[in-house]
Amino acid sequence: MFNIKKTLTIAAGVAGALAFGGAHASADTTDYVVQSGDTLNKISAKHNVSVDKIAAQNNISNVNWIVTGQHLSFATDDTTSTQTASTTTAAADTSSTTQAASTTSSTDNTASTSTQTASTTAAATSSTTTSSSSSSETAALNALIARESSGNVNATNGQYYGLGQLSAQARSIYGGNTADYNDQLNAMKAYIAARYGTAVNALAHSNSTGWY
Repeated sequence: MFNIKKTLTIAAGVAGALAFGGAHASADTTDYVVQSGDTLNKISAKHNVSVDKIAAQNNISNVNWIVTGQHLSFATDDTTSTQTASTTTAAADTSSTTQAASTTSSTDNTASTSTQTASTTAAATSSTTTSSSSSSETAALNALIARESSGNVNATNGQYYGLGQLSAQARSIYGGNTADYNDQLNAMKAYIAARYGTAVNALAHSNSTGWY
């Protein structure tokens, strides 16, 4: 005799596996800080992701120019493979379970499948939005650094100094008085967060007025 309880237990297990797989895949975006001696080719080989993909996801127009301390965000090729395999396997298992249980509970199975699909879609949308926002911030920050100092921690222009060309008053508040790249980068980020909220907003102001 067809065991309804056993079939519904299997369906619940498959739903749990699909939910776990979706959560794991959405976390495989790499946030990498450029080290001294790094090139995009080295980073590409290390993380198994193409140079073109890194450049595209970080709005890098010149693949031969990156600076120490620069933040790069990118999804690895392995992440795409894992997401595809997980989705394909879960879909196949769900289909088999639904067919077995359709004789006694077609309405419940339809609702369960719809819930799983909605959950997977929401997770994918959230991951894409977060990744896009992070990439936009990184690109805007890099554009400001390139415009203000070309990545030179010793760049000066009167009272303005460093990566972000902060004034003496701004440096007294946020730091960045040393020649350390990360010290200047963090000071620049703190200044932008306090004055503009985001690097995207700061870049928009700079594009409009010539300063930020």
